[in-house]
Amino acid sequence: MSQSLNKAEPITVLVVEDDAVTRRVLSLAIEKEPSLKLAAALDCVKSARAWLETQSADILLIDLGLPDGSGIDVIRYCAERYPESDVMVITASSDDDNVLASIEAGASGYVLKDAGQPDIVSSLLELQRGGSPISPTIARKVLARMRKPAEAAGLNGEKLPQVNLTKREAAILDLIARGDSYGEVARELSLSVGTVQTHIKNIYDKLSVHSRGEAVFEASRRGLLQMDRLQAR
Repeated sequence: MSQSLNKAEPITVLVVEDDAVTRRVLSLAIEKEPSLKLAAALDCVKSARAWLETQSADILLIDLGLPDGSGIDVIRYCAERYPESDVMVITASSDDDNVLASIEAGASGYVLKDAGQPDIVSSLLELQRGGSPISPTIARKVLARMRKPAEAAGLNGEKLPQVNLTKREAAILDLIARGDSYGEVARELSLSVGTVQTHIKNIYDKLSVHSRGEAVFEASRRGLLQMDRLQAR
């Protein structure tokens, strides 16, 4: 965690999630992180819109499938009323249309619920730093959707600067693209989590990105992922 974040005011987070257990888990994860502050934890579109009518949060962390409507409506309302606020979707849905509709409504991040608590907290901090955290499986789907019109327009012949990854960096990139957490990568490659984080920082620097999702996007665009090997695991 950066020193600047520790000195700054805590980042306020509004959680909108209808499942009581998941809502509690998210709330506890936020409350345990000194850089974050739980603004409120709500369970439906109506309560979220009512809360946003009178106050705002630095980050809106929201599920899409709410009992009285779609979280996309709340995202759109928040983006229009508080354009300075960041929005991150957390959901079990990886449906292409939901992903794109969320992004179009104003979401800057999209994380699946099976992500671990440390990854979710890291994604919130990345979002506030200006990154766009997206679960790797989601990133690949969106990339595939984006690639089709690009290929039709003949734009896939773009010349990109060569990126040279070490064998260790390539292996780690494949694993985070598969969706493994830093701890899982460390166990699989018999490394410490700190060493994995150092390698990932080097990968980000080489790809000029700031998050896992962006790294998967850029690596896919450059043909750096060993997709056959990933699918075989």
